[in-house]
Amino acid sequence: MAHVTRTRPSVSLFATDGRPHPLQDALVVVTLVLGALAFISAMFHNLHLLSSWAGLIGILTGAYGQYISVTTRERFPLIIGMGASALGFFLGMAHGGLFGGVIG
Repeated sequence: MAHVTRTRPSVSLFATDGRPHPLQDALVVVTLVLGALAFISAMFHNLHLLSSWAGLIGILTGAYGQYISVTTRERFPLIIGMGASALGFFLGMAHGGLFGGVIG
């Protein structure tokens, strides 16, 4: 008889398939942080540069995370982070945009 060695699967907060997904987990965290930063800074009119750039980068990071995501547990917080990033981005654009007051 062959000896079968069982390994305990690594536990990840976002992986439901029992495998680690460090890149996807990192993209989830970055997207959520950028979304929170963009959303909170969009509440202040004079922080439009921060909110618009954080929102834009959060949208792009979340979109790439969606593209390579494997499980639903990764996709759900990515959508939340992308929504907050988009809201912060659009409010930042309305308050002055990506280069408002810096160029021109």
